[in-house]
Amino acid sequence: MEMASEMISAKEGRRYRILIVEDDPIIADAVGRHVGSWGYETKVQEDFQNILAGFLEWEPQLVLMDISLPFYDGFYWCGKIREVSKVPVIFLSSASDQMNIVMAVNMGADDFIAKPFDLQVLTAKIQAVMRRAYDFGSMGQCIEHRGAVLNTGDTSLTYHGQRVELTKNDYRILQALMENKGRVVSRDTLMTRLWETDSFIDENTLTVNVARLRRKLSALGLTDFIHTRKGMGYIIA
Repeated sequence: MEMASEMISAKEGRRYRILIVEDDPIIADAVGRHVGSWGYETKVQEDFQNILAGFLEWEPQLVLMDISLPFYDGFYWCGKIREVSKVPVIFLSSASDQMNIVMAVNMGADDFIAKPFDLQVLTAKIQAVMRRAYDFGSMGQCIEHRGAVLNTGDTSLTYHGQRVELTKNDYRILQALMENKGRVVSRDTLMTRLWETDSFIDENTLTVNVARLRRKLSALGLTDFIHTRKGMGYIIA
């Protein structure tokens, strides 16, 4: 049963991206290949002068961060990430003395793994942190786009570690758009979705609901997430 549970978590992780910030190419490659085999999408950071820029550009759901890095150490970059995001950070380091562990926690790290480490242990740690951060226990299915994760189990939206509860109408609009990302969803289709609620939905009510949803998305940092196609409907590009 325990192995089955771990496999379910791995499948859920298929939509999640992990940024590997490790300057030893052998370790980075081994970690990337192993973690990728569990269904996660991985990317190894190559520019160690601009780690924050790489993080913001790729929008991962978890960061594996070495402490000893060129230019600035992992503590510095963890602090920079914490200024803009609550995305989980796991430190990987051969410097596993008490002071470094305390420093990692104080800088906002979610876990600390001492080198050398077993790759299976690393995977288990990643899955545990992911479950805590993104509430896998209550997930039925997730839809992900541009780092935004819509949880169909509890109708919530998670982005960069921030979680927001959606109203029934917010959820149904966003679900329809994210299930059809890249395609225009007509206003009639959206109104049909909203007709399933207890309230009557007309053209103006739909416009109001979409505007309210856009404000919630903008508050999370998801600006220009929903685009209007005049005379046609809405699209998530």
